[in-house]
Amino acid sequence: MKKLRSLFLVVLCMSLFTCSTNDDATDLVEIEEQEETLPDETDETEGEVSVIRLLALGDSYTIGQSVCETCRFPEQLKDSLFSRFESQKNFELKIIAKTGWTTTNLINAIESESLDANYDLVTLLIGVNNQFQNRPFSIYEKEFPELVNTAISKAKDDKSKLIVVSIPDYAFTPYGNGNPNITSGINTYNAFAKSYCDANSITFINITDITRMGLDNPNLVASDGLHPSEFAYSKFAERLSPIAYDRLR
Repeated sequence: MKKLRSLFLVVLCMSLFTCSTNDDATDLVEIEEQEETLPDETDETEGEVSVIRLLALGDSYTIGQSVCETCRFPEQLKDSLFSRFESQKNFELKIIAKTGWTTTNLINAIESESLDANYDLVTLLIGVNNQFQNRPFSIYEKEFPELVNTAISKAKDDKSKLIVVSIPDYAFTPYGNGNPNITSGINTYNAFAKSYCDANSITFINITDITRMGLDNPNLVASDGLHPSEFAYSKFAERLSPIAYDRLR
């Protein structure tokens, strides 16, 4: 009888152990299956490319009169920024500029474009045609601040995302032939723009000194004898790039 009872206990324990083992195995399979069906959030974000939107406002100096499309300074700035970022980023550049435009022309053009207000960086270079066309300086005094405020509104209302670029001095070209009256006029416009930007904590970058080497270094002047060359624009981009990169990080 004792032997029979012992045998019964052994059989019962083996049965319980087997059931427990099978249940555990089943549970393990279910857990593995659940883990396999969980979404991999890392895979979803891997390879994502963010887009940085650039807006360049201006005149012939922005559109790049007499140089190729990729030679103008906004394009060269875009390429420089692309090379500076370690992570994958795409850059979209929109240019609103045309040879001969004054501040009035640029204001009208921006209004007709119905631009979004979500640009990550905006550049503004305007005023030379106000001077060249002998427009009353009071027009620039009124319209330059309007353009600055409009540019800020397109940069998500963040004035740190706006870079105002000084007006080149075309006196130092074969066309200008060193005319001091041109230089005096450009100085007046640039002084007002810089003063306004300083007073309102807006970045103002001087590139005028680069263009004032144009008579000594003909490589800085385009083939038309008046506008900056691709080489000159590369110097503009070099000066703007560190500031732009800092504002975009």
